[in-house]
Amino acid sequence: MSGSTARLRTFAPLFVATVLALAALFTVQHAACADPGRYVPVAGGGYALVGGCVTPGDIVVPDRPTPSADDAEAPTRS
Repeated sequence: MSGSTARLRTFAPLFVATVLALAALFTVQHAACADPGRYVPVAGGGYALVGGCVTPGDIVVPDRPTPSADDAEAPTRS
């Protein structure tokens, strides 16, 4: 292996990591969210996000499928 190939194999991953880190830093700097929000405890032992840049319509959680009659007869797993 020549010296230039060894140097390329050494510095190429470092260069790629630096570019990815700078891209991540740029993304965070330009996220444009003035209030990052915070989690507060709620009754029942859970937490709720208060504030922030996420609105309820941003995250869509699909409804759970209703169990069919076939599922009722299936044995439970232990």
